[in-house]
Amino acid sequence: MSAGMQAYADELAARLPRVAPDLRFVQFVRTSSLSLDEQIGLPLRLRRAHPRLIHFLSVYAPLFAPRPYVVTIHDLIHLRFPEHFKRSVGPYYASVVRAVCARAARIITDDERTVADLERFLGASPSKVRVVPLGVDPAYLDDVASEPVARPYFLYVGNHRGHKDLPTLFAAWEALPPEIDADLVLTGADDLGPRVRGSGRTLGSLRFVGDVSVGRLRRLYRDALALVTASLCEGFGLPLLEAAAVGTPVIASSEAVPATLRPYVDAFAPRDARALAVRMERAARSPGPREEARRFARTQTWDLCAERTAEVYREVLAEPPSR
Repeated sequence: MSAGMQAYADELAARLPRVAPDLRFVQFVRTSSLSLDEQIGLPLRLRRAHPRLIHFLSVYAPLFAPRPYVVTIHDLIHLRFPEHFKRSVGPYYASVVRAVCARAARIITDDERTVADLERFLGASPSKVRVVPLGVDPAYLDDVASEPVARPYFLYVGNHRGHKDLPTLFAAWEALPPEIDADLVLTGADDLGPRVRGSGRTLGSLRFVGDVSVGRLRRLYRDALALVTASLCEGFGLPLLEAAAVGTPVIASSEAVPATLRPYVDAFAPRDARALAVRMERAARSPGPREEARRFARTQTWDLCAERTAEVYREVLAEPPSR
């Protein structure tokens, strides 16, 4: 699973028993997905436990699980942009995930933009979809004093897959006027070829910082001119919420911005490198924290996410058993 999917699973598993004391929880931990154990072993273990309700925290769920159950589908980026993923992904969604959605009592997703995709690609009725936004890690709520920065920089946080559209980000950075002498810092390894990197920029450096701890990422957010993403689509986009919680300006493709953060993000049309460059220049010329976004982002906690998820459970449990 992606880092965001894993964070979601970990945070809910830790917080649900505390925020919903009226419910009793049992965790079933899997060590592999897309396996016989997932499709045969897990359903057998679930049936022996006799749960009143099951929640599958990702699309990796068995076809014939005991009902009722809830399933979380963060996004359908794999189906919107199949050219950026393995060919086996489409058939898996068309068979397993579509069937899982059809049998689910509710489908939880992170943002309202995915509701239409669930209906379009998987035939899921919007009436049984519930939108539950993700939360921000408490580590990003700690106030840390700023320190002198050797060089100004823009920050990208995320993987380097095709749908992240890094070429548009690089083109925008290269188009900045000469007086904007700022680096571009990316998390992750330097695994990009020359076609993705572009022609290069005479001012500023392209820097890869590898996998970073939460503490270091918080500092990277805090000292950046802006967090920038040109992604063609995001289910929610946790880095946007994390950066906003620190007070960092956020610049993002309009398809990457969750509804809850829309008023606080400087958005541009996907693949529009010129529009992105204009916004990056503006952020460089007027640096500083965004207090309104910071205050709002800090209200979007994982506890709130867990509470809203528990409300979905209670809604299903209050319904008469399905035959």
